[in-house]
Amino acid sequence: MRLRRVVDYRASARRVRAGLGCWRLVLLGVLAAVLAGCGSARWSTTTESRGGDGTGRVITGSSYKVRAGDTLHVIARQAGLDPRKIVEWNQLSSPDRIYVGQVLRLAPPGDGGARAAERPASASAGRAADSTPVSAEPRTEPAKTRPVAAQGVSSLRWQWPTSGRVVQRFSGSDPARKGVKIGGRPGQPILAAESGEVVYSGSGLVGYGPLIIIKHNNNYLSAYGHNRKLLVQQGDQVTRGSRIAEMGLAGGKSLLHFEIRRDGDPVDPLALLPQR
Repeated sequence: MRLRRVVDYRASARRVRAGLGCWRLVLLGVLAAVLAGCGSARWSTTTESRGGDGTGRVITGSSYKVRAGDTLHVIARQAGLDPRKIVEWNQLSSPDRIYVGQVLRLAPPGDGGARAAERPASASAGRAADSTPVSAEPRTEPAKTRPVAAQGVSSLRWQWPTSGRVVQRFSGSDPARKGVKIGGRPGQPILAAESGEVVYSGSGLVGYGPLIIIKHNNNYLSAYGHNRKLLVQQGDQVTRGSRIAEMGLAGGKSLLHFEIRRDGDPVDPLALLPQR
């Protein structure tokens, strides 16, 4: 009798486990179906936000604001243009690099109103919402570094970094004369020759004493050496004429060593400073 109960108990346990296994399979199936449904809904929403493949949509006007999911080739097809022309008119580095919110030019520069007239009226009939030209907006491309050529000396207005007589001039053939030396008195104010950012302030460069270097743009730096006291730190923004240091000594004489460098190469400061 006891053996039969043990056998019946084990049989019942097997049936329960089998039943749980079936339910587990059923639940997994239901869960898979639900996830599949959610996935399809998510992809459907994405497709709708893209406007499908753009079939039937017509782009008119001289500019277009990029939407989520747009590609340059789809925009070109909807606007009836060659993608290469859009790349050329917008100076794009790559046809694959457009982004949401970017305003693309759809006409040659200086020909903003031509495209409104070139599309037949029938092409946009009944599609007033789609055929409304996109108003020109400021380009929202990521900030880019301006070309070197556009950052010439004409954009800078140099001033003398301190008063006093030039006691040593620049020489392009003498490595020891990369700038000019201006005589003065101890503690005399040293001024920023042009606005910019302090990229160095310290005494780590041999031969310059306490030194300040200011970056003015991507081309030009100015350097102020042999100071008695530094009044600015690395990372400070300074304006032209602001006090940055106090004159110190070099070789037993009170003077300022002043350099201007273009693209890393020293140039004659007297060719850039105003005459006095």
